[in-house]
Parts: sequence; C-alpha cells; structure tokens
Amino acid sequence: MDGKRSSFPGWIPRAFKQKSSLQGVRMVPAHIRVLGATISKDKRTEIRKQLNRKLGKFAHAIERVSVRVKDINGPRGGIDQVCRIKVVLSNLSSVVFEAQDASLDVVIGSALAGTERAVRRSLQRRRMKPLKVGARSSAA
Repeated sequence: MDGKRSSFPGWIPRAFKQKSSLQGVRMVPAHIRVLGATISKDKRTEIRKQLNRKLGKFAHAIERVSVRVKDINGPRGGIDQVCRIKVVLSNLSSVVFEAQDASLDVVIGSALAGTERAVRRSLQRRRMKPLKVGARSSAA
C-alpha cells in the first residue's frame, strides 16, 4: 500500500424515510349506533379512525365491533353520556367495555382506551400456556 487514502465524498445521499400508511392494515368491521344523542357524519368517521388506530393491531382476531352511544338523561344534563363498545373475538368470549361521562368526546376516548386494554388482556390469556396439573396426593 502506498499510504494514500481516498478522500471522503463531499455529499452522500440521505436515506429516505418510508411514510407510514394504513393501507396494509385490515379495517375493523364496526357498527356505530346512537340513541338519544346527535353525532355528525364527521364524528362517526373519526370514531371509525380511532377504532382502527386502537384495535387495528388485533384485527386478525376480531370478527366485529359495535359501538353504542347513548344519552341517558336527555336534555336535563349531568353525567349522562354512555359509550358501550362490544368486541366479538374469534374463538373467544366477547369483550364489553362501558364508560360514562358528561362529555361525548371524553366518554368515547375512555371507552376506546378501556376496550383496547380489555382486548389485549383477553388475547394474551389465549396465548398463555395452560397450567400443567401435577400429581396430587389424595391422602391429605
């Protein structure tokens, strides 16, 4: 070797970051039902997006989801907004989560967060190995 090194190039192209997209993610089949409250079409679309964001990772195990939003007291006010989310899982029992609050946005957000936790817990239980029952002595 003659001891000479090649110089560093003045400019190196930067690697492009891939954009994340939800095109490869399966959509969660959902039915939204509203009783006594009014929800716009845009709000329904937003609920579907939030469902896909929270439950999309479990879409392979979900058969269907139903979201029920209900105004219990009507125009009287108070803590009267209820959101009940039922998730039907394949080969498992259904998961039902209900939240209640005065604000519609808060009740939907807390119901979605609780449903995500409950579905995750249910699917993790399915993946756990069954406990082995050892030989028990009958002379006790």
